[in-house]
Amino acid sequence: MSDYPPIYARHLVKRYGDLVAVNDIELKAPAGSCLGLLGPNGAGKTTTIEVLEGLLVPDAGELRVLGLTWNDNGREIRERIGVQLQETRLPDKLSPFETLRLFRSFYKQGHDPDEILDTVGLTEKRNVRSVNLSGGQRQRLALGCALVSRPEVLFLDEPTTGLDPQGRRRVWEIVEAFQEQGGTVLLTTHYMDEAERLADDLVILDHGKVIASGSPREIIRSLGAEGIISFALADGVDSLDYSTLPGVLSVRHDTDRVELTVRESHETVPALLDLLRARDLQLAQLNTHPPTLEDVFVSLTGRYLRDE
Repeated sequence: MSDYPPIYARHLVKRYGDLVAVNDIELKAPAGSCLGLLGPNGAGKTTTIEVLEGLLVPDAGELRVLGLTWNDNGREIRERIGVQLQETRLPDKLSPFETLRLFRSFYKQGHDPDEILDTVGLTEKRNVRSVNLSGGQRQRLALGCALVSRPEVLFLDEPTTGLDPQGRRRVWEIVEAFQEQGGTVLLTTHYMDEAERLADDLVILDHGKVIASGSPREIIRSLGAEGIISFALADGVDSLDYSTLPGVLSVRHDTDRVELTVRESHETVPALLDLLRARDLQLAQLNTHPPTLEDVFVSLTGRYLRDE
């Protein structure tokens, strides 16, 4: 049995000329866990997962999948992992059954294609040409191709993009069932609710570097805040200095609202109302909520996860 977890990377570096896309990152995912990678576009998520999948060669660092290295054990690793790329082009004229049968033929062992069709909810589309499937159905077929070999490690790069809510929930259930059977997952996603539901641990990347890591709860707690106050003024965003209000940890101005990260909402809200009243400013909207993963992400990166 290997001393390494199924997914392991240390001091991983990947460069494109002068651009350091992955800059000295470390990742560990124990058996049966899901490790989530979050970050704005261009943060290095896809490059990281493609290095782990053996599609790209790292420039530095140690990398092991199932305790094995790509240089010495590439064929064995491929037999034991499943990969869903961010965008998968499958043969247009093959049906889902034919596509899965083709992918199954690449491996020594695997699932029956009809079993996978049932798992990903495509049994009724068994004999329909792939070109006639919807985008969401093709996405689920790509996931089926990743699962057909009975993998021990599953790499999922934004697996629910383009899926409706029902399709997303089905994918979540598939991933959770895979973990319950001892499988290990590395997931990139643009959806905070997906990250919070599926990931046991998260790594947040920005400009190729790890800027936060831990469980979703630990990362939220790292903000050191009890609440978020979000408000909009009737006349638009003003130039008042809200950082002097009691309990305010940080202030963020968006195009049409202000967000205050605070230690105690009950201390800050009355002071905020007094300040606005003294300046004869009218509130158009006021909301308070506990900190979320999205709030921490914005605080760390200055961007929302789905910012383009």
